[in-house]
Amino acid sequence: MLKRCSMFVLLFPMVAGLTGCLSTTRAVQKTQAPDIYRTASVQTLEKEVSDRDAAIKTMNAQVLITASVGGSKEGKVTQYTSFKGYIFVQKPDQLRVVMLIPFLGSRALDMVSGNGSFTMVHATSSGSDVWMQGTNVVTKPSKNGLENLRPPVFLDSMLLPGVKDEDYVSLTESSRVVQPATKHQDAIDEPDYDLMIYTLVEGHVMRPARVIHISRVTMLPFQQDIYDEQGRVVTQATYDKYQKFGDQDFPMLINIRRPLDEYSLKIEVTKLTLNEPFEADQFDLKIPPDAVVKKMD
Repeated sequence: MLKRCSMFVLLFPMVAGLTGCLSTTRAVQKTQAPDIYRTASVQTLEKEVSDRDAAIKTMNAQVLITASVGGSKEGKVTQYTSFKGYIFVQKPDQLRVVMLIPFLGSRALDMVSGNGSFTMVHATSSGSDVWMQGTNVVTKPSKNGLENLRPPVFLDSMLLPGVKDEDYVSLTESSRVVQPATKHQDAIDEPDYDLMIYTLVEGHVMRPARVIHISRVTMLPFQQDIYDEQGRVVTQATYDKYQKFGDQDFPMLINIRRPLDEYSLKIEVTKLTLNEPFEADQFDLKIPPDAVVKKMD
């Protein structure tokens, strides 16, 4: 017994001395907790999301839109020139998106939707117009991701929908690292709430419909993930640079990513008006009698 104790006493200092050779140390980003953050129940968060949605009836936004296509499937990403434009929304489902050709200011694209369908016209390099019509649901996906762009991508991302009566919700907690404004500050390890929204499929089976990520510092959404019927993320929208418009907080920078279609839209809001009425023909887009209309599936 005495010999065993003696061996332990001799070996322990040797192992301790070798740890410097048997381990490595690397630097990681230093973070700190926020000074103040809030606590809320799932019922409170559900109500705040729904109240914020219900408070906005119309939206008139002057925007700068930058699109990019590609990803791991193609092995490359192509970013297009930014377009100035306008996005008009009148709930429940009326949308108009107008994009202007850089420097010239003429119409590059005009899309109007309502009642589950859309009409769109876009200019070509030859100066002619191409007209399209289709439903809001893609049935035959195109290899060109931007050709799969439909009005709900704008409606569900820019005006984050509230929770419906038939939805089921749950709440989990997580955190994210918020990068500092300057290199002399530490990053913030910010706690957040993840409001999970489910749809009842059949019996006791539910599928995820959306996840709304809410900052516990601002109590505002900073990300929304939207799922399809197979449980895949089809849209991931992030929200930043909130500003006050009356009683409403609205994000002035919205990034929309469509991972399956491999395209993304960066929407910078430069001017915004909420809840002002539109002219009666604001969402009318007349097709010329001699136009050839391509049907989009």
